[in-house]
Amino acid sequence: MDKVFYIILYLLVILCSLSTLLSEKVTQMMEWASKRSVIRMNGDKFRRFVKAPPRNYSVVIMFTALQPQRQCGVCRQADEEFQVLANSWRYSSAFTNKVFFASVDFDEGSDVFQMLNMNSAPTFLHFPSKGKPRRSDTYELQVRGFAAEQLARWVADRTDVQIRVIRPPNYAGPLLLGFLLAMIGGLAYLRRHNLEFLFNKNVWAFSALCFVLIMTSGQMWNHIRGPPYAHKNPSTGQVSYIHGSSQAQFVAETHIVLLFNSAVTMGIVLLCEAATSDIDIGKRKIMCVAGIGLVMLFFSWLLSIFRAKYHGYPYSFLMS
Repeated sequence: MDKVFYIILYLLVILCSLSTLLSEKVTQMMEWASKRSVIRMNGDKFRRFVKAPPRNYSVVIMFTALQPQRQCGVCRQADEEFQVLANSWRYSSAFTNKVFFASVDFDEGSDVFQMLNMNSAPTFLHFPSKGKPRRSDTYELQVRGFAAEQLARWVADRTDVQIRVIRPPNYAGPLLLGFLLAMIGGLAYLRRHNLEFLFNKNVWAFSALCFVLIMTSGQMWNHIRGPPYAHKNPSTGQVSYIHGSSQAQFVAETHIVLLFNSAVTMGIVLLCEAATSDIDIGKRKIMCVAGIGLVMLFFSWLLSIFRAKYHGYPYSFLMS
């Protein structure tokens, strides 16, 4: 009986110490969160407050490389969106100690990167309150992008915590729209006695063509998903402007596709003008050759991008 009593007493002491330790950890995390929505962690803090038990809270961590010498532009963009998400949670009425947001910079916690066998940044990981992280606890950055709204959906899926993203007011859009409307209004007023340009088919054709090129290059997808501009591997320093999957894209990729589509369109326009205009035959030949060259060259590059994203595509043209 004495042995049973001492065992029970020992277990009670352990439970009390674990409860005290957990309370201290939660209090410390809440104190840090009250000062900064995104808690900055190094190796010691990560091991103590994330890896080591006991822990009854989840931690969403962004592993990044924000130092200027790392030249990670994507990390800065992702950090801004992560800050928006963390601030939305920190200053919401539903804020609790159920989930915390933190970041580990490579230059402050390289040992953490080594511990997790991580060789790219930015990366978002969710460390659940119980058990080890699963595959779904790694955020698919290349597919979803790093917009705060997309991150909030992922956090809700992993923690059941619903976060309403509230962005700080941005007056750039309304000011730009107002400036554009003022310019159009001023131009219309100055030309009020001669508004024939409004009925110019070339003006409307050019405007429609610009709209079509912007939409077909993937700008709307960028607006919805918020992908990074490009991806730089922090280990090799290699920058990728074309995403290797057909399910995602980079912002730089849309700019490249927009340029190539514009060049193909210019080639088609030159061919049409060479066939229908009344200018000198020599100039028409030059326009024809230039148009054929633009179409063949840039269509070949477009096809090469398509083949790089859709692996196994059998057809090629020139340099593709």
